[in-house]
Amino acid sequence: MRSAIPAATPDKSDPNVGKAPTDPYFPLQWYLRNTGQNGGKPRLDLNVQAAWDQGITGKNVTTAIMDDGVDYMHPDLKFNYNAEASYDFSSNDAYPYPRYTDDWFNSHGTRCAGEVAAARDNGICGVGVAYDSKIAGIRMLDQPYMTDLIEANSMGHEPHKIHIYSASWGPTDDGKTVDGPRNATMRAIVQGVNEGRNGLGNIYVWASGDGGEEDDCNCDGYAASMWTISINSAINDGQNAHYDESCSSTLASTFSNGAKDPNTGVATTDLYGKCTTTHSGTSAAAPEAAGVFALALEANPSLTWRDIQHLTVLTSKRNSLFDAKNRFHWTMNGVGLEFNHLFGFGVLDAGAMVSLAKKWRTVPPRYHCEAGAILEAHQIPSKGSLLLSIKTDACKGTDTELRYLEHVQAVITANASRRGDLELFVTSPMGTKSMILSRRANDDDHRDGFTKWPFMTTHTWGEYPEGTWLLEATFNSKEPRTGWLKEFSLVLHGTKDPPYRMLSPASPHSKLAIVKKAHEDQDKM
Repeated sequence: MRSAIPAATPDKSDPNVGKAPTDPYFPLQWYLRNTGQNGGKPRLDLNVQAAWDQGITGKNVTTAIMDDGVDYMHPDLKFNYNAEASYDFSSNDAYPYPRYTDDWFNSHGTRCAGEVAAARDNGICGVGVAYDSKIAGIRMLDQPYMTDLIEANSMGHEPHKIHIYSASWGPTDDGKTVDGPRNATMRAIVQGVNEGRNGLGNIYVWASGDGGEEDDCNCDGYAASMWTISINSAINDGQNAHYDESCSSTLASTFSNGAKDPNTGVATTDLYGKCTTTHSGTSAAAPEAAGVFALALEANPSLTWRDIQHLTVLTSKRNSLFDAKNRFHWTMNGVGLEFNHLFGFGVLDAGAMVSLAKKWRTVPPRYHCEAGAILEAHQIPSKGSLLLSIKTDACKGTDTELRYLEHVQAVITANASRRGDLELFVTSPMGTKSMILSRRANDDDHRDGFTKWPFMTTHTWGEYPEGTWLLEATFNSKEPRTGWLKEFSLVLHGTKDPPYRMLSPASPHSKLAIVKKAHEDQDKM
């Protein structure tokens, strides 16, 4: 479904308004305008034309591509390249050009860059989502090993010149790894959201991962972080891709490749001045999201990092997205927001996001509430479930009181005779059930388990936190398993004041109107 928010008045001064780009690969960019190419679903796209027709094209916004380098001499990129904001942390110089290999292995960053900011109407390749925005190259992946310092320096590079950081990497997608940012990297990300962009906060966009249904992106501490925006992918007929991971921390989705022909991927820039049509994976999805966020930041440069997350929740669309294996259905949370365990709150809608961004009022201050903890160990039964509850007043009467949820973290210490068979669920006081850990068939760990691991859910966004929260731990296995849940603490993040009180919905059927009504009804009780 298209947005119920009408487009703003077109910018008559822009000669491109109402016109499609003339770039030769634009007809192949089905994720920008889906007319049913290659068996796709018409109108299942990012709705970028509606943003462009408002005169919004990404001007004065810089996105950093944290990757294996960017071919900044590519004719479709060179005029949108921000050299001042770029750096090569692999070679320690100012020139993040990809290292040559016979197999073009280091083409990834260049492909991602084109998705964001490839130029328009120049007869070369396709067009970027935010084709008047700038891209910076941060080369940091192409080396024998990664260090915490290199990651941290990359995340914190030029935080006032860079608005958005796009990352299409993470821990190994093998279905058995549990890993995340080390101390310096985590500090850099937190500093970025608190101090970057002159205090408005940097936007960190993360690909949710390509481990498929046998992995869970809540075991990826980068994608599952509340400080990042985790993006999953759909293919051109609305299904999830076979490599998509699912988890409750995914905020929204964009697109990767075609259904009938897997080679019908994302059309974008490639090394040595060339173009490609085969870029895919959630690697391709994250830069599309970065481009949409660049459009929103041009429309309203005062948006904070949290404003971008709220806009994502309120304007993403279910459209025709569906789980090909019918495991995860669209569900309504306690305030009427529709979510899916695979796709988050739906596919990004650039036109709707830009329209709402233009009239957006910054959300109230964020608080985090230590809502309660269970510190004694409980055995997880081999059959059936362990159910634990925490009753909370959401820090009422204190400096960190909150009434409207954003992120919820269940910080858990647990072990099992086979970690991959453990499943965990959290249910909110308003009845929304989130699977915070799914079965991972390849995870044979019997020793390490999870130690104070912050499982995160976005599914309770906008809900009221006060009441009883339930944690369920169970084994999904035909074989008998043993395990212990040693510690469970609940951390709530959100606002004390209503986040959308100052906004007037354009339509009574919009998500904004539905959530505002739910909040008003609750406040009367």
